Amino acid sequence: MSYTIEKKEMGYLLFTMARNEKRNAVNYDIMHGLTEAISLAKDPAIKALVITGEGEQAFCSGGDLSVFHQLHTKEEAYPMLSKMSEILYSLLTLTKPTIALLNGTAIGGGCELAAACDFRLARDGIKAGFVQGKQAITTGWGGGTILAEKLPAAGTMKLLMEAEIQPAEYLREVGFIDKIYSSDPISACEDFLEKLLAVNFTVLESYKMIWIRKWEESRLRERIEKEVSNCSVLWESESHHQYVNRFMNKKTQN
Repeated sequence: MSYTIEKKEMGYLLFTMARNEKRNAVNYDIMHGLTEAISLAKDPAIKALVITGEGEQAFCSGGDLSVFHQLHTKEEAYPMLSKMSEILYSLLTLTKPTIALLNGTAIGGGCELAAACDFRLARDGIKAGFVQGKQAITTGWGGGTILAEKLPAAGTMKLLMEAEIQPAEYLREVGFIDKIYSSDPISACEDFLEKLLAVNFTVLESYKMIWIRKWEESRLRERIEKEVSNCSVLWESESHHQYVNRFMNKKTQN
């Protein structure tokens, strides 16, 4: 199993990507797990959903190219990109507080997954970056569009266009990271959640609906779909295939 789902004593659901040897890269099994976790989190007994990764090395390194390198054309890439965008939109519009607990580095699609959560907590010393530009593609799961909803335009453009991996302190300054912790990840997360979960659930849900209604009225889902379509076109470009080939050759040599 590539993931675990656990209900914690405080009443939140903890989803853990359990692929430490692959830097918790997303494969189809993790996609299934995220769908399951989001569905389970709708239970009235669940107060929040927390997403994290196994180990200390990585939160999530994005899509697993050892799986997705077999997708060559836009017609082949689109179903995978679209499926993950639907998952992230479901996560974004879940009427419960959602937390991305960055236990380690977040790269590419890992940052997109984190962006879809309401809050992002990062372990001191970790780095993260929307590096898709260096892979000759754009964000393709809707993360760029989601990020543009949450951060000022200049900060969003810089993170996306420079495609650099940044330290947690910088990401905190631009608003991507909400809190940097140095203690045990679960303890830090529960400290962050304590005051939030003390509030009546219907109040939290009502507040979350303010943003959900805004996103529905601004046709966020449709804008995400355009991002997905654009990425699928870039996916079949020679530049992207060259990057994937270099990456796969490097993995083979290692």
